[in-house]
Amino acid sequence: MIKRTLLLLLLLSANLAAAAELTEMEIRWLKAGSAVLNYAKQQLKLPIDITVQPQARANDVPLALGYDKGRCKLVLSMRGNPNAEDILNHVPATQQALMIEAMVAHEIGHCWRYAQGSWHAVPAGFEERPAPAGAEEELRDTRREEGFADLVALAWIHQQHPQQYASVAAWMRSVREPSAAAGTAGSYGTHSTLSWLQLAPTGAAFTPGLPIFEQASVVWRQGLLRDQ
Repeated sequence: MIKRTLLLLLLLSANLAAAAELTEMEIRWLKAGSAVLNYAKQQLKLPIDITVQPQARANDVPLALGYDKGRCKLVLSMRGNPNAEDILNHVPATQQALMIEAMVAHEIGHCWRYAQGSWHAVPAGFEERPAPAGAEEELRDTRREEGFADLVALAWIHQQHPQQYASVAAWMRSVREPSAAAGTAGSYGTHSTLSWLQLAPTGAAFTPGLPIFEQASVVWRQGLLRDQ
């Protein structure tokens, strides 16, 4: 039943070839993120396709999101990727599915920003210091998007697994530390989002009753002031 559900997710994403044969790791990750994916596709109607790479390239992260022709592309790059699960190295086996669920929610946060036409945009009325053009500006914009997506992940966990919030928040802070070892944290340690994560040490940071993206947006705006 589980595998059939995951196959249906891929079939709905028009990825028939990938749906034919899934590896054990791919099934486990998709199973862990299935609640988030169902919420995004069925309730939010976000345009999401799931793609399974037949062979990971050097430096590919196991889970990533892109945007092409008006659709979000959730890409699994696990085949031939020896570091695919390094990010879970220090996570107890009983909690790994929870952390994967948070990572999928993070990627759905990116999808929502793309779908809203808000990618790399700041809230209306937000005033900031000018940033140097080029690489520094790009890094700043990327870090902000990562911060927003991290907050979406935490808002989701607070809504779905409130008793596990502290564990997930602590894990996210650990992999977002600037000193996180390359190869251990993967892309999740590339850009520090602590300006935002430190604002949400508990679920009390989020406003009850709002959709998770709005909950994340409230805290994200506060973090923008600290990220200048």
